[in-house]
Amino acid sequence: MSDTIKTAVLGCGKVGHFHAKCYQSLDGSEFVGAVGTRPGRGAAFGAEYGVPGFDSLAELVDRTGAQAVSICTPHPNHESYAVEAARLGLHIAIEKPLASTLADCDAIIAAAQQSRVIGTTICQRRFYHPAMRIKQAIDAGKLGHPILGTVNMLGWRDMAYYRSDPWRGTWAGEGGGVLVNQAPHQLDLLLWYMGEVDEVVGCWDTLNHPDLEVDDTAMALIRFRSGALGNIVVSNSQNPALFGNVRVHGSNGASVGVQTDGGAMFIAGMSGITEPPVNDLWTIAGEEDRLPELQAEDSEFFNSVDSMYYFHREQLADFLSAIREDRQPLITLDDGRRTVELFTAIYRSQAEHGWVKLPLES
Repeated sequence: MSDTIKTAVLGCGKVGHFHAKCYQSLDGSEFVGAVGTRPGRGAAFGAEYGVPGFDSLAELVDRTGAQAVSICTPHPNHESYAVEAARLGLHIAIEKPLASTLADCDAIIAAAQQSRVIGTTICQRRFYHPAMRIKQAIDAGKLGHPILGTVNMLGWRDMAYYRSDPWRGTWAGEGGGVLVNQAPHQLDLLLWYMGEVDEVVGCWDTLNHPDLEVDDTAMALIRFRSGALGNIVVSNSQNPALFGNVRVHGSNGASVGVQTDGGAMFIAGMSGITEPPVNDLWTIAGEEDRLPELQAEDSEFFNSVDSMYYFHREQLADFLSAIREDRQPLITLDDGRRTVELFTAIYRSQAEHGWVKLPLES
């Protein structure tokens, strides 16, 4: 395969612009077109980047020879577009969450396998330096082995956010609430650090947004297959928003954590990132005094890059490298399915009033 890959975007909203800007700036990427989900949207979007726009994936492939596409539509629509793209021979990068249901996840994964195309789920926070540092510490045995993992994601979404797109805040349009749309980054990190889940018990409610159908607050307890435990607390009801963090506690007593999001103006897609991601906990033996140094290092780097795009760019760079090298990307479609499986189990736990065993069937 040529070192240059012809790339495209499907979905012309806020996140579509992230991907378009990344593809235009990446070495080895030739951004060739955009596809809209409504007539004319692709052409208007493409004009901003000097590329043609189309109303269908088939037309995109026929006219440009595109080889890879980012799926940036609302997640309940991911399955139909991703399956079509794979059948057209396009490698696929799919925004989080991979889909709203396990059945849709399995259809996407099956289509990618059958068409022998590469697929990735966007989880760009894995590329945050403090997040990678935790994974490296776990893999190096610096915590012994993980025995407890926690997620706290205490954000804020006002009704203006939910009214900004007609699909937000509904079961049909969004497939869920805070668990599905805001928490997947933290859930992905928890699973990356802690491994496979054995069983889950959880609950959710709509506590501070009476016009919503879906959850704005959820909690869960997890038992991992390793025997470790975990807990999750996520909410969109803190005004101002507080933070999102993931912490891991080890068998040797050491604890590490990453604050992935912070700041009173933490409103994804509607404002900038106000605080850099940093390790907010680091008690590894012999490294206890490093926390201020690590925080200063990560803050300096974060402020030196265009943080709204840089980490998407890192993941898309790996996606394109995986295509060239015919390997799995660092973050796979199966990784995306695991996050969907986890929030599905939490919803099912409330419906069934008890613990839910994994794996779940679609």
